[in-house]
Amino acid sequence: MRELRVAESAGFCFGVQRSVELAEKLLAECGACASLGELIHNEDVVRALGEKGMRVIQSPEEARAGEQVLIRAHGVSPDRIAALETAGAIVTDATCPKVKAIHKIVSKASAEGRFVLIIGMKQHPEVEAIRGWCEEHLVVENAAELAQIWDEYADKWEKPLTVVAQTTQTRSNFTECCEFIKKRCTNLKISDTICLATFTRQEEAARLAADCDAMVVIGGKHSANSVHLAQICGEHCDNVQFIERTDELDMSRLRQADIVGLTAGASTPAWIIKEVRNKMSDEIKIEESAVEKELSFDEMLEETLKPIYNGDKVSGTVVAITGTEISVDLGAKQTGVIPAEEFTEGGAKLEDVVKVGDTVEAVVVRVNDVEGVATLSKKRLDAAKVWNEVEAAVEDGTVLEGVVTEDNKGGVVVSVKGVRVFVPASQTDLPREAAMSELLKKTVRLKITEVNKARKRVVGSIRRVAQAERRERTEAIWNEIEIGKKYHGVVKSLTSYGAFVDIGGIDGMVHVSELSWGRIHQPSEVLSVGDEVDVYVINFDREKRKISLGYKDPDANPWKMFTDKYGVGDVASVKVVKLMPFGAFAEVLPGVDGLIHISQIANRRIGKPEDVLTVGDEVEAKITAIDDEKHKISLSIRALGEPAPVAVVEEEEDDEPAGDALVYEVSESGEASGVAPEVEE
Repeated sequence: MRELRVAESAGFCFGVQRSVELAEKLLAECGACASLGELIHNEDVVRALGEKGMRVIQSPEEARAGEQVLIRAHGVSPDRIAALETAGAIVTDATCPKVKAIHKIVSKASAEGRFVLIIGMKQHPEVEAIRGWCEEHLVVENAAELAQIWDEYADKWEKPLTVVAQTTQTRSNFTECCEFIKKRCTNLKISDTICLATFTRQEEAARLAADCDAMVVIGGKHSANSVHLAQICGEHCDNVQFIERTDELDMSRLRQADIVGLTAGASTPAWIIKEVRNKMSDEIKIEESAVEKELSFDEMLEETLKPIYNGDKVSGTVVAITGTEISVDLGAKQTGVIPAEEFTEGGAKLEDVVKVGDTVEAVVVRVNDVEGVATLSKKRLDAAKVWNEVEAAVEDGTVLEGVVTEDNKGGVVVSVKGVRVFVPASQTDLPREAAMSELLKKTVRLKITEVNKARKRVVGSIRRVAQAERRERTEAIWNEIEIGKKYHGVVKSLTSYGAFVDIGGIDGMVHVSELSWGRIHQPSEVLSVGDEVDVYVINFDREKRKISLGYKDPDANPWKMFTDKYGVGDVASVKVVKLMPFGAFAEVLPGVDGLIHISQIANRRIGKPEDVLTVGDEVEAKITAIDDEKHKISLSIRALGEPAPVAVVEEEEDDEPAGDALVYEVSESGEASGVAPEVEE
């Protein structure tokens, strides 16, 4: 084995990484928690989490009241979530957003009366969860099985049909099943729910296996995506090992292979991949050492006498360090010397960046055979490597990182490992009115769009990277958005009717009525552009890409605070906020007003509220009625005073009063009416 190639996409996918991070966060906050089923398909990760305090339960009934329970990346059915809540558990949903999207698809299909066909592995946790979100459905693993049972379910195919796939299905199997169905069904909806990360991993594994003499696939034996990876590699390479950890690796099967490839499933942590890679890399070094030992003395002597020339790229071991230079053993008759300043640019300390025994690469600048010294430059070689990276970045679209060092009206200059990259103003991703100086000294990510090495000219675009990242963040938000979900965002703009808040790539609107429980006229009374705020989703329209957000704290609902504090018959200190012909509105608590009808302002009949009250007055009033449904309160000042004497005119034949005592009732529109009740002596 002389070469090891490692797949770039090997290891944790987004969904698995998210669930593990949620588990670690819960453990850090609570000290202990549980997961319903193994969190991911990797025994080592599950064991490590268990040592930190996470226990695995197999059914909701095993959950303890008040216990934090994590829903794993594969998801679960809604009835199991309900059972956990019934058991008193506190549920945290770590379901992969891609899987949750399938739940929504099949749930909607069932609501529309459609039959659901799931292409996936039977009894797999992800598939079992999907089944729980739909009504009539069927699970098939491949086109051969579909053909076998087609006639048996003839009545089902006459219905409208929705097809989904387990996220880790192979593209070829899904396509084959869909082609079979398309020829036989007309009222058909196919949702390609294979995870893009899974597809990318499978495509890369196929290419790698085709170019290698042997392949090693790391992953759980019960992990669907790992099993599929091993199958795909087996289709392109005869020598494939499917292992879970380093001790299962059979090196004897690799020693005759010239090129060996390495990939891993989505549930395989980076440290296991590193262990396997290191073990294989050590084998390569051993073989190289064996070859070196077979060299004759004459051959080794010839190697040391090979001449080196200006411009040669050389590699050697640091043998001495002084304040001005670093001496390097090149394995030739000349000793290499690199000026110390090449290691100390940017204020770095020499002892921090290079040590005796380090291997360094450099380019030969000048050879002095008389003194037996070759002057080297690491800086030039590094610059050449960066230029190669920059040139390659144009072809493959690699994202590079650099620091903005200059600005002008035309754009900015970004230093990418010492190479100057010009970014035109239109490609900075700044608003038109913004000054280019806003980017100075900031670290930015950009793509290279043009390279002219002869003229030392490189052009890049920050905007392309920013747009792509915004699209990724946007899709991530839409995949996991739900009513009630909380976000930390930034106020982007204010209008007369509300505030627009960026929640990570998407702007949602907080209507002015959702900004405060109190009375406000403009959003600017509560928020300013640039404020960081915590908001929650009130509603959203996926098709129109609109999100309605809430800002005011539901726990600070003034009506609830009022009903918790007051009841009918209580006396409150209120503030007059508005006068009307039929009475006065008074603030009982911030955000809660009550009506003092004109008949309840004084113990005498008055012409208008202004005769007694003024806006801003603070008075004592009795709560006479509360309409909890309509959030209306009736108040009375009169009820707290001494009743005024009633004038009675005696008549010759009876003692009935000459006048009527009026009792006012107020309609919703504020109109008052009176009735004359009987008056007893």
